[in-house]
Amino acid sequence: MKRIRASNQRIPKWAYLLFIILAAFVTYRILQHRASEIKTAQPPARPVLVAKVISKDVPLYLDEIGTCAAYETVQIQAQVSGQIIARHFQDGADVKKGDLLFTIDPRPYQAALEQAQAQATLDQITMKRQQELRARNVISPQDLDTAQANAHKSEAATAAAQVNLDFCYIKSPINGRAGLRLVDVGNIVTGNTGSGAVLLTIQGLDPIYTDFTVAETDLALVRKYLGGPNVKVQTYSPDDKIPPRLGDLYFIDTAVQPGSGTVKARGVTPNPDHAFWPSEFVRVRFILDTIKDARLVPSQAVQISQSGPFIFVMKSDNTVDLRPVKPGQRQDGDLMVVESGVELGETVVVTGQLTLAPGSKVDPKPYGAANPPGGQSAAAKSSL
Repeated sequence: MKRIRASNQRIPKWAYLLFIILAAFVTYRILQHRASEIKTAQPPARPVLVAKVISKDVPLYLDEIGTCAAYETVQIQAQVSGQIIARHFQDGADVKKGDLLFTIDPRPYQAALEQAQAQATLDQITMKRQQELRARNVISPQDLDTAQANAHKSEAATAAAQVNLDFCYIKSPINGRAGLRLVDVGNIVTGNTGSGAVLLTIQGLDPIYTDFTVAETDLALVRKYLGGPNVKVQTYSPDDKIPPRLGDLYFIDTAVQPGSGTVKARGVTPNPDHAFWPSEFVRVRFILDTIKDARLVPSQAVQISQSGPFIFVMKSDNTVDLRPVKPGQRQDGDLMVVESGVELGETVVVTGQLTLAPGSKVDPKPYGAANPPGGQSAAAKSSL
């Protein structure tokens, strides 16, 4: 009986083999599942916008706030007395040099001119007669001298009468814009009485002055480039609706203002369309020099951390590297100069930096003007 039981309890070999196969299969499935979990846990590539580091010449500048001022301001005054009988312009109209503005009643001055001309004719006849008499020794030399002096005097009186008649026709001495007239037709004006006889003010608007100030802390930089060929003054409207105008530096003061710690400066700005007006506030870019072959990136690419400015640079395997950089000035086109930290032709991340870390995988797309900023940016703003 014992042998029979022992024989019945013996496990066959195929059962051992089946157990080993099942254990191996279960182990394989467990490892496969864990590998799938590890693969699933890897973060996906982050979508970012990228751009190449480019190079071009850009200005070195100071940004200031300024105001415009008329290039010329002329107060029109009467030079002869009389009644204004005509006005030949509209208030606020553009006028040219030589345009007729007012007419003062010319009749008294026309009569004075004719009287002077008649006297001059008479004195010329008298002088010729005296010359004939002197040639025959009928009169003394003094009588001839008197006749000649009277003739010259009457010629001068005729010229003065002609000038006074011309003064009846008041003309614009400059190209500019007429202001509000201070007298109307029918008023009596008095000539040569100073500022009380101002009839009208005309301001020359093309070109126009751009007045601004430079902080004394920037004077060392300004002195370095002052007088150079690249010094310019660029004027911007506050709302950027007017294209910026590039002009020349006209004047910079020789003393610092004690109260403000600034130095006055003035540029001359082309204004052919009269878009800029006197006393209008403007933004001024005081260009000192040109930076040759500056490295430029979109300004959003430059980020700020506790360690300072940095840029994410994309490598050939679509992973990113964090680079400390030294940013320079912002430039037109939303670009920024990078003085060190990146090289020409490298690819930098412009948006999407908040989700990145060194070594992160990215899914790059080109950054352009049509791409709205997809990520937050804390671009560094550098000032001189």
